[in-house]
Amino acid sequence: MAEKPTAAFILSLIGAILILIDGLWVAVTFSILGGIGFLLPGFEWLGGLFLIVAAVAIILGILALIGAMMMNTTNKDKVRTGSILVLVFSIISLIGGGGFFIGFILCLIGSILGLTWKPTATAPPPPPPT
Repeated sequence: MAEKPTAAFILSLIGAILILIDGLWVAVTFSILGGIGFLLPGFEWLGGLFLIVAAVAIILGILALIGAMMMNTTNKDKVRTGSILVLVFSIISLIGGGGFFIGFILCLIGSILGLTWKPTATAPPPPPPT
């Protein structure tokens, strides 16, 4: 069985799911409540702003999820690319809450583990018999 960066994948996957859930939670909350106008009259425009931030957070969560899925392989280049995607999109997701902040932390740790992952060197095949 080939070696994979399992810990990096699982941490990044959980973090990306939390970022996605956070964006969905903000979108649903402001859709149900009808924005923030009922709390602060005259600031109805804030509801639209929160919905835009929620949409961006959902997109960033999906992109971080794709990066986490790329990390579940034995190919070192795909692991590195997935780790960079998770790192970048989790940092940007902080504008939308960062997956209740714990999602950002999990993605950060997972992407660092993915970037530092090195597959174990396999022994070279024995020389052919002479």
